[in-house]
Amino acid sequence: MPAQSKPAKTEVVQGTDLSRVTLSPKAAERLDIKTAAMRDEQVKARKSSAADVAAKPTAAGAGAKERVVAMSSTRKVVPTSAVLYDAKGKTWVYTNPEPLVFVRHAVSIDYIDGDRAVLTDGPVSGTAVVTVGAAELLGTEYGRK
Repeated sequence: MPAQSKPAKTEVVQGTDLSRVTLSPKAAERLDIKTAAMRDEQVKARKSSAADVAAKPTAAGAGAKERVVAMSSTRKVVPTSAVLYDAKGKTWVYTNPEPLVFVRHAVSIDYIDGDRAVLTDGPVSGTAVVTVGAAELLGTEYGRK
């Protein structure tokens, strides 16, 4: 009987406490891993809420209240399906730097807009991130330490 290859192997990423997860072709097929590219998009400022209302001095010095208006800007955007939360509430995505290889990368979310997360920090635009199968990769990474 031929030796069975393991469905996944993990290796510590030197200088970090993260692991590089490498899947066998069969495991990747079973998990039906899907990816999308990180992208930069022109986004509008987050909708203001009561907490965002600022006092604007009037000519007479009285504190009239007015909503803060911000311009749009280019920001990193990722599908919300790519975002994972760890046990401590930290947010992550899995990047796909080469075929069958996945590495967790921290992201900082500014806000969620429908099916996309607008980031203040994350991988560079164009980086492939996992949108289907990320939870399974996280389980593989944590379960194989």
